[in-house]
Amino acid sequence: MKLGVSTYSFWQAMEKGEMDVVQALGHIAAMGGEHAEIVPLGFDLTANPELIAAIRGKAKEVGIELSNYAVDANFAGLGDEEYEAEIERVKREVDIAAALGVSLMRHDVARSDDRSIGRFLADLPRLVEACRRIADYAAPLGITTSVENHGYYVQASDRVQAIVGLVDRPNFRTTLDVGNFVCVDEDPVVAVRNNIAIASMVHAKDFYRRPAYENPGEGWFRSAGGAYLRGAIVGQGDLDIRSALRIVRESGYDGFLSIEFEGMEPCVQGTRIALDNVRRFWEEAAL
Repeated sequence: MKLGVSTYSFWQAMEKGEMDVVQALGHIAAMGGEHAEIVPLGFDLTANPELIAAIRGKAKEVGIELSNYAVDANFAGLGDEEYEAEIERVKREVDIAAALGVSLMRHDVARSDDRSIGRFLADLPRLVEACRRIADYAAPLGITTSVENHGYYVQASDRVQAIVGLVDRPNFRTTLDVGNFVCVDEDPVVAVRNNIAIASMVHAKDFYRRPAYENPGEGWFRSAGGAYLRGAIVGQGDLDIRSALRIVRESGYDGFLSIEFEGMEPCVQGTRIALDNVRRFWEEAAL
């Protein structure tokens, strides 16, 4: 297993102009990360391709691997021309992943205001077709594409399983975010057990959680069922991270594991503590 950090963890500082993606790689190496996921928030590698060489150069300089490239996408609720254009756009993002030298790429699949199972089943064939075509494009480049459990619409473990199973490509899997399942009120330990066999990438994320009747005030958002959630330093929130990581380790998973921090604490400090905690929990899981 290689433990690292998603550059998304530093979005707090990037948004304020205090850090850029190249500097983030230096922070990841300094705190003992072995790899970095590149998430293009606040920068655009399509519009600024020169950043690709800068990212690769910095990763080589500080001695960390580039593991995954994660981008937004949506194939639901589109007309035929828009649908085809979105597939082609994501293929160009696959080209960027290849230029970065990563072996993994996560692209989103769908978002919808109507999150019902009926709407999902109606959208499913086109979601599957889009994912399959992108995976087929990525395969000759040695890239495994994936769908992450986030965004409410495609977040529950069974919806992710449905897409991965129907796409039916060896290089299409799931980026399994341990914490994100609570956004649709699913037990993370159960959900991780459900989906670890189809994971190409694992994210460690933690949340504080309060019941729907107990509004804690500023800084919180709502789950699909109305619970209040707030990002936490991994290992300090309310989720059973130790049990989830034990399931990951006992499954034989030996790929990349990334910290995703989205708490209110200073992001460099929060990410460093999270990285130290996950390293310790992983070692404890072997005992």
